Amino acid sequence: MANLTALLADAALFVFVPWVLWRILQKALQRAVLPILVGIALAVWHVPVQQMGIPSAYGNNIGWVAVLVLAFTAGLEMWQHPGGEPSGQDFAHPTLGRLFGGAAVALGIPFCVGSFLAYTVFLHLHGWQAPDATPGVAAASIGLCIAVSALPVLIGVVRELDVAQRPLGQLALKLAVVDDAALWIGLAALQFAARGSAALHGWTGLEALAVLLLVVLAAAGYWASRHFRHPPLMVIWLAVPIYLAAGSWASMQLGLHELIGAYFAGAIMPPSWVRRLPVEAVGTFALIWFAPMFFGHSGLHINGDALTWPSVVASLSLVVISMVSKIAAVYIYPPAANLKPRQALGIGALLQCKGLMEIVAATILHGQGMLSDFGFASLMVLAVISTTLTGPLFRLPAPRKAEAACGLACIGPPRWVQVIHV
Repeated sequence: MANLTALLADAALFVFVPWVLWRILQKALQRAVLPILVGIALAVWHVPVQQMGIPSAYGNNIGWVAVLVLAFTAGLEMWQHPGGEPSGQDFAHPTLGRLFGGAAVALGIPFCVGSFLAYTVFLHLHGWQAPDATPGVAAASIGLCIAVSALPVLIGVVRELDVAQRPLGQLALKLAVVDDAALWIGLAALQFAARGSAALHGWTGLEALAVLLLVVLAAAGYWASRHFRHPPLMVIWLAVPIYLAAGSWASMQLGLHELIGAYFAGAIMPPSWVRRLPVEAVGTFALIWFAPMFFGHSGLHINGDALTWPSVVASLSLVVISMVSKIAAVYIYPPAANLKPRQALGIGALLQCKGLMEIVAATILHGQGMLSDFGFASLMVLAVISTTLTGPLFRLPAPRKAEAACGLACIGPPRWVQVIHV
């Protein structure tokens, strides 16, 4: 009974209250931002929510499953064209090499700029020195948080875009999923740099099994795309939790975030199967009613005493650094060869969204002593501000709806995916 009461209180704080605020603000802020803001406010004001059992055990589990579902549904939509099949308009499809190159540049430039400025400026500020890391590792930790794109929050942001603008969002998600994988590799590398080989686990049979499982999932998706295109609907619904669970577990065993596996699992499901699923409805339901508890709990993790005025000023500086470097990186090397400058700027605006991924990364680094309390608090503020500004920044250079409808619908999967998903 106590757990149920705690769950109801949890849902009231992070689901109902943000929804009311979202309606009052006339949808000016992203839904994913408001639960984080509520959590940060509770932490700063030292509200004793722990006495009510918040965060609740049930709420933690429900929120986590909801975010996994969001990542999975985004993967299901990854290679699908909004509004049906491509219109046939002559528009270059991004190749695999171009996508990976664009993702590398979009992550690398902000990381280098952020690390350099952290080493030369921010680590010299009072309270920013990392307790258990060298200045170089601490600077790289801040740079990694500045460079990351928030896959789960970006999923929600893209889901709220106009249909005509959705293809740009889907292209941004393709870059974000690669950058997210690089994030977790970077986290492992930083732990190795901080404490040596003891920070990493050796290769075991579980890692080999995870690789085999991913290969089997991809092979099954390829085979079904060619030989089992229209199975009974029950078969598709049974395959969904199998793909989701298997992909998440495999990525976790490989040291990657479970969200990467969930996204990958959705992306390799046969398109003919996906078109028979209510993907949009499921994703929207998870975003509105369950995921806010996960976002809200993330906001509760900060030390409210460290969120001082100097931390806020530093956060604003980090916002400028993060936005300018990310948008400039995408503009310098667009992920698709024929993207117009306005379209590249729009993708850069989406990718500068920090949100949950930065919170997760900063929490890990802070727990390992590679970020100070002041640095951690500033990065939390950065996450909220960057996510709040994502929508307005995207709409500023975004192409007109008519232009997007006639041209952008043809931004599709790379040619290698088209070959696989026939």
